[in-house]
Amino acid sequence: MHITILGGGGFLGRKLAARLSETGTLAGETISSLTLFDMAPPPAPEKAPFPVRCLTGDVADPQALGEAIPPETRVVFQLAAVVSAAAEADFDLGVRVNLQGSLALIEVARRCGVPPRIVFTSSVASFSGDQSTVMADDARQMPLNSYGAEKAAAELMLQDASRRGMLDAVNIRLPTVIVRPGRPNKAASSFVSAILREPLLGLETSLPVDEAFALWVSSPRVVVGWLLKAAEMDTSALGTDRGINPPGLTVTVGEMLAALSPAERALVKSEPDPVVAGIVGGWPARFAATRALALGFQPQVGLAEILQAFREDDLAQTRAERGH
Repeated sequence: MHITILGGGGFLGRKLAARLSETGTLAGETISSLTLFDMAPPPAPEKAPFPVRCLTGDVADPQALGEAIPPETRVVFQLAAVVSAAAEADFDLGVRVNLQGSLALIEVARRCGVPPRIVFTSSVASFSGDQSTVMADDARQMPLNSYGAEKAAAELMLQDASRRGMLDAVNIRLPTVIVRPGRPNKAASSFVSAILREPLLGLETSLPVDEAFALWVSSPRVVVGWLLKAAEMDTSALGTDRGINPPGLTVTVGEMLAALSPAERALVKSEPDPVVAGIVGGWPARFAATRALALGFQPQVGLAEILQAFREDDLAQTRAERGH
């Protein structure tokens, strides 16, 4: 079984590649080879029991994708994206990567010998709602930002390609993933990881929203499990609706800050940012996720579990990378 990870150099791509290397199998089949594809050279996982290719290129270029996704590919994890605030700031770039990249993926997938499973990482940003909204599994996607619109449009095209038998897609609408290792990025939700990660490193950080603000979140460890579940599951249970709202967790900013020590909490400085607040303020903070639970997707249990996962998996490496 050949697998390709688009966005293989990102933190989720690296974690997914490491997990596949540990098991050496997917859906009960032996992994024969793995391709990691990104704009910059993605690192190969250590001690992979199969050959790993690390390629660079433009995700919206069918020729580059054709090299990354050979005809024998069985599973493609599409993790490559221009994140929320960056897509809002640069409309053309967001459309190119988030939408045209998905159209290029469909074009290349049609050349595979067997229609491959495509695991597409969509987002809660493809919905809109206020802090009290509970999104049902069949809720209409009405994004209030370009990133969410691009993700929703890509979902529709992948769903239609699945209907036509060109590929076999599962669209996972990820919550805000915390705690992200490394450094802050250009996502509007970057502060959600930063208000936990930076104090644990002894660094100050800013808080652009108030402490009552609630978000739908999950840990990288649980998200990798969801991606593998999406790759292995029997999609006949999905029918024509290929979108899944996975079972994340609702937490407020205040609850996250309360999980820190007093000294760590003091490093988080309130600095209201109307641009960031305007983007994340349209993201629902609660989802029913009944469909995902019935399909066997693992729920995100609690904030303590999220922090423990970061301490075990990423804190030491992040501290070493950033010199703190």
